Order: sequence, then C-alpha cells, then structure tokens
Amino acid sequence: MTTEIVIIIVGAVLMLIAVVDGIKINGSSLGLMDIKMRILLGIIGLMLIIFGGYSYGTTTMLSRMETVAEGNKLEVTYPVQKVQAISPVEGDSVQCRILTMGVYPDGHDKDIWVLLKPSDDKYYPQSDHTNTSFKRNGEWQVITRFGGDKGESYDIIVYETTPEASQFFSATIQSWKEALSYPGLELEELPDGAAEVDRITVSLEENCRGVF
Repeated sequence: MTTEIVIIIVGAVLMLIAVVDGIKINGSSLGLMDIKMRILLGIIGLMLIIFGGYSYGTTTMLSRMETVAEGNKLEVTYPVQKVQAISPVEGDSVQCRILTMGVYPDGHDKDIWVLLKPSDDKYYPQSDHTNTSFKRNGEWQVITRFGGDKGESYDIIVYETTPEASQFFSATIQSWKEALSYPGLELEELPDGAAEVDRITVSLEENCRGVF
C-alpha cells in the first residue's frame, strides 16, 4: 500500500467520523464532539483526500507517460547459450532512463533481475510495473533508471534469482517506494538466491541527479 493511498484512507476515516457523529437517530446523535470539531475533522479529511488523490494521480500519470531510450545492441549468436545483456553494451554512454535488454536460453525458468551499482558501491534493483524483468520468446527487458552525475560510471549487473530472492528484491523496492527513500543495498545484504550472470559498465551522458 502506497503512502498516497494511506493518506486517502485516513482522510476518508476522518470525514466518516465527522459525519457519523452528527447523524441523528431517534432524535439524538452520538454527540462525542461539538459541531466545530466535526467541521474541523471534515475539512482535514477532505484536504487529505484531495492531497492523496492528487499525489496518486500525478504518480500514476508520470509512470504511464514514462519513456525510455535504447542504447547500442550486441549481435546475438543463436542458439542462445546463457542469460546475458545485449543492450546497452560495454562502455556505452547512456541517458537517465534506458531499456536494458537481453536474451536467455530455451527452458530458462528463473527470474531475471538487473541491479545498478554506481560509484557509492551500493546495489539498486531495477523494475518496471512487473518488478522482475519482462521475459518473452527468449528475450528479456527492464526499465533502468540512473540518478548520478554526468560521466559517472555504473555497473549494470544481471542476476538469476530463486523465488525467495526475487521476493526479497520486490519487497525491497516496495519498502523504498513507501518511504520515498532509496538507500541501496550493501553487498552482504544481497540474498543467497541471487547469482550474477553478466555485468557491463556504462557512463552517464547527462546529469541524472534528482531526476527520479
């Protein structure tokens, strides 16, 4: 549950309390508060609903409007023998929001995650609306968002994960979103069920700090 939804629920509860306390049943109301307090609660509740609804709508709209760039691509040799990234490529200069793409062999049944490792040496799992990388017909992709300075180097690291490791990354992203804070993961915090399968290094072609 996002922060915006919690704000909306709190606002609705306050308005409900104000309304219910003033409803007369058999000629009398609960009378727990005077009319000024009920009006104040109602106003606060309405403001919280408006604020939460606006914030949620803005966030949803931005996510729907999100556009991504694509980097250079490697030539793929078939049949594919392993999970690997094919875009961007080693040494690319990338924009703030790109589509990281790759391939996987027939019969591959594990989740694929992309983690960014910037100059702070922490790890940042990447996701779009499906959390894990989207897989179909031997190809995978995930929206990758950078937040550093122009010229900063990033490792793009591809992991295969067990269901437990995948759940850990999903829960981590959700908790960061709710707290509106993205502190990154230390190396020792990465789950045992995440196995690195590919890694490339890129740099930022523009200043991305504060973009997301």
